[in-house]
Amino acid sequence: MAEVCKICEGAGMRVVERADGARVAQRCVCQESRRGERMIAAARIPQRYIDCTLESYDTRFPTADRSLGSALVQAKNFVKAYPMETDGKGLLLTGSIGVGKTHLAVGILQSLIAERGANGLFYDYRDLLKHVQNSYDRKVDQSEREVLAPVFEAEVLVLDELGAAKPTDWVWDTVAHILNTRYNDRRTTILTTNYANLPPLGTGEGRGTKAVMREETLGDRITERMRSRLQEMCVVVEMQGEDFRQKVKRARFG
Repeated sequence: MAEVCKICEGAGMRVVERADGARVAQRCVCQESRRGERMIAAARIPQRYIDCTLESYDTRFPTADRSLGSALVQAKNFVKAYPMETDGKGLLLTGSIGVGKTHLAVGILQSLIAERGANGLFYDYRDLLKHVQNSYDRKVDQSEREVLAPVFEAEVLVLDELGAAKPTDWVWDTVAHILNTRYNDRRTTILTTNYANLPPLGTGEGRGTKAVMREETLGDRITERMRSRLQEMCVVVEMQGEDFRQKVKRARFG
């Protein structure tokens, strides 16, 4: 059984005395705490990341790059500034795998929910596209509009691993639809990507060996048009360093 609140004895409300002497009913702090828990649960944060907070984000291990500490400061400042000073803008966290982009993004989301009462939602980029594709199956009792409605309407959306799905015209159109809708509605979007925030390699001179050998960019994965849109929507936070999972959190038994 859930423990009964000692302040309100389970009533959910308590009587307080205002400065003018009047006694009024006020929502108990236990109700605010439960509301926060419900909002965190509704955000769809995967169990693997449920303990990721800004407080638990480690920037002090021996090989930590200075950019990680700077990214943490920017994340905390973003939470403090939300929503008035951020004015609908979000964050684009870039960097190679294992530098903590997802941890930081989830930490920001959890702080915005707990401290600012924001309605938030987490989605892996590939999972979201899969859900949209599945809605086309006649056996699935959910339309594309129903799948995307919470994504469009979330006050804060975390879209993890942007660009991870194989680029196709359908993928590009779907991503453009999501990002443009949120941009037009001035809703905050926080994105992570493993791809460099650079335009795609051009045609002509860039063809041939260079095109084969070089690493793909964010422009390659989502088109330059949408990458350009992100520069308006988001403040870019660049994170560098070695793969934290390989160096510090490598899986082991015992």
